[in-house]
Amino acid sequence: MSTIATTRSPSGKTNILIWILRVLMAGLFLFAAFGKLTGLPMMVQEFEVIGLGQWFRYFTGVTEVVGALALLAPAVSGIAAMALLLVDIGAFIAQVAVLHVDWIHTIVVGAVLAALIYLQRTNIRAQLGLS
Repeated sequence: MSTIATTRSPSGKTNILIWILRVLMAGLFLFAAFGKLTGLPMMVQEFEVIGLGQWFRYFTGVTEVVGALALLAPAVSGIAAMALLLVDIGAFIAQVAVLHVDWIHTIVVGAVLAALIYLQRTNIRAQLGLS
């Protein structure tokens, strides 16, 4: 006997909220990635201070682009939000421990990503085989 994981569709208002959060976060991460991938002087300097090399700036930028685009694909949006939350946690740690710059925006972004994850929790569990 085989079991097939089923996903529940959110209500109309919840679905609209999920899409608003997806588009908002995708836009934000694409904007952040643009600065990293185009060599914005501020980004080059920050990654130099972090000390992992400029390859890490490119890696982070590509991760943000892939994550942002994946947020817009409902089939993988929840998992993409989880991956981007890890990127955001890394940014928080770097900003607090190394860069000593404003970090409150990472808390706000993390909270929005956490809300997006929560709203898609049923589908995430099904995708990960945890249902």
